[in-house]
Amino acid sequence: MAKAATKGTNKAAAKPAAKMAKPAAKVTAAKMSAKAVKPAAKAAPKATAKAAPKATAKAAPKATAKAAPKATAKAALKAKPRPANRPAVKLSMLRPSVNNMTVRVFTRAAGLDHAETDAWGQTRTPEFLARNPAHLTPMIEDKGLPRGVLWESCAIMQYLANKHGLDKFYPKAPAKRAMVDSAMFYLVGTLYPYVARATYPALGFPQYAGEVGHSDAHPDKKSEAQKAAIAAIAEPLEVFHSFFRDGKPFIGGNNPSIADIRLAATLEFLAVIDYALPKWAKDYMAAIEKKLGKAYAEPADDVRGYIAHVKAQATA
Repeated sequence: MAKAATKGTNKAAAKPAAKMAKPAAKVTAAKMSAKAVKPAAKAAPKATAKAAPKATAKAAPKATAKAAPKATAKAALKAKPRPANRPAVKLSMLRPSVNNMTVRVFTRAAGLDHAETDAWGQTRTPEFLARNPAHLTPMIEDKGLPRGVLWESCAIMQYLANKHGLDKFYPKAPAKRAMVDSAMFYLVGTLYPYVARATYPALGFPQYAGEVGHSDAHPDKKSEAQKAAIAAIAEPLEVFHSFFRDGKPFIGGNNPSIADIRLAATLEFLAVIDYALPKWAKDYMAAIEKKLGKAYAEPADDVRGYIAHVKAQATA
């Protein structure tokens, strides 16, 4: 009991004595006054210390820190000179080609800053071949690519959609993306070869080596091969309608995907042979053009203009 009382008294007396001025004599009154002052001494400094520094620390630095950098940042952005207009995408293309039309439509629909160069008659030059030994268009130039250039319309659209986060045209969800990829690969591997064999003779385009149309076969044999290709188009075309669209407006759902752009552009060539497209295909093409507007119509006009030209020459 004695130890506990003494310990408590010594602590209580020692604390005020240390905090306040040195007492003249150790009397009971001094102890009591020290105890009385203790709460006040603790409360007053604590309150003022907390209130004053906190208010000034918060008000002054916050205001200056926020106002000054924000103002300088805005001023710096305004003052920063803009670089010369350099297109994000440099595209070498051929206007009459639906393969080229595909990328021309996509860059416009995606709102990508781009510059087009008509490569007609230039794809076999040493300068072009040095960059693109395949001598194919469309071709884009981009510093981020391992070799600086990329050709093949589907690969170009996939690359640009990935680079710029254009999920609307090329969904990120694995299942949806797989369907878009499958539709494009099916088109390139199955439908387009039939379209090429059916339309290239009328378009005046050279056919692929090994094809009957490219050989020295009798014209009747070439005509038979062309008719066979025309007849074969209906089956894969129906696959796009019944399987890939499956009741949806587009392969991509409610909005055209890169596969839709590729398919619609491909079907443009069939006008040169007056191919009788099924009603769904006509409505589908019209819906894509309506949805994409000038982005589709402008490149399509080049293809349609060329088709009108060759048809006029054939009847002249």
